[in-house]
Amino acid sequence: DQNLAMLAHLLGIVSGFIGALVIWLSKKDQSTYIDEQAREALNFQITMMIGFVVAYILTFILIGILLIPVLVIANLVLCILAAIAVSEGKHYRYPFALRLLK
Repeated sequence: DQNLAMLAHLLGIVSGFIGALVIWLSKKDQSTYIDEQAREALNFQITMMIGFVVAYILTFILIGILLIPVLVIANLVLCILAAIAVSEGKHYRYPFALRLLK
């Protein structure tokens, strides 16, 4: 369970929300821990996607050019922190994620 939950968080770095979505849909009924953590990763990746869309729109007034690298670094760092916590069996919650899936 810990490995799949860790994978759900790490896949966000390379696949966005798709990796967490696949893990969540395929394993949510088999394990409550995977359900919780994959849902958390999915919510965070959806939040990041919204942030990237907003940053892209704001590139037309030059603010987005500064926001995109910040979002990339935040995604990388927070996904790694989540993967480390989950690999130790802890329950991880991202500090700023829209809780769209409950």
